[in-house]
Amino acid sequence: MTGLRSLLRILLLLAFAGTAAAQVEVRIQMASRNYVAGETIGVTVSVTNHSGQDIVFQGTKEYGWIDFNLTSNRGVPMTPLAKQAFGGMKVPLGQTMSRSFDLSRIYPLKEMGNYSVYAMVRLPGQSRDGFVSNRILFNVDTARPYWSQKVGLPGKAGQTREYRVLDYNSGRKSMLYAQVINARTGTPMQTHSLGEYLAFRKPSVTLDNRQVMHVLYLKAPTIWVHARISPDGSLLGAELHKNAAGDPLLMTSADGVVQVGNSIPYDPKAEAAARAKVRKASDRPNFLFQ
Repeated sequence: MTGLRSLLRILLLLAFAGTAAAQVEVRIQMASRNYVAGETIGVTVSVTNHSGQDIVFQGTKEYGWIDFNLTSNRGVPMTPLAKQAFGGMKVPLGQTMSRSFDLSRIYPLKEMGNYSVYAMVRLPGQSRDGFVSNRILFNVDTARPYWSQKVGLPGKAGQTREYRVLDYNSGRKSMLYAQVINARTGTPMQTHSLGEYLAFRKPSVTLDNRQVMHVLYLKAPTIWVHARISPDGSLLGAELHKNAAGDPLLMTSADGVVQVGNSIPYDPKAEAAARAKVRKASDRPNFLFQ
């Protein structure tokens, strides 16, 4: 009787898999098609369930519920850095659920070149076959070092990091990146895109008394960005500033504290709210009823 029940469960699972095959849609999206080596290469996988019932995607020891197929510009399949294990995902009937992944942590994407990627999602009980997503082409490139500095870690003798500010020109716009390198191994720990900048003003870079890197660059004709990056590679924040009398600049006090001088802090939300308040006041009629 137990064997019969097991056989029935298997048959029901296979029947469900066959029914769902045309009723599960998988799509992937990437925020950009161009990346700098060492940067996070994010891909979002969206799964839509039209199978007739809820689906719980859950991997096994042998097979994960999702795999990525990545090939180089020569059409050579890339080998993952290690066997991947991703937490399961439940997709209710009629809904679309999404999950984001970092391809740079799954595959060795340190070399410049063109790549293509698609995802394969498996139902419970499936092994090699699954539902294939659309394919996306993307490019990994190198950037020109604009500034670099090696520093020791406070309180950690013998451990050093190298800060780098990278300048990447895609042919249409200039992009700025902040990178932290493990100086012992030479491998990037974190690479952050700081966004587009206007190259007719050179970025300013300095370190404070906590070995935090400060980068000040021009984002728009009157808007500057002050970004801060810690020795562990974390992006601590990015504040906006407006010109005061001349260009803003990084100022270091006698005790090593770095601040932005010759600027006016800029909050676009507060400015939009102030403009809206002025418009509401102007909407009042010229006469008042007594």
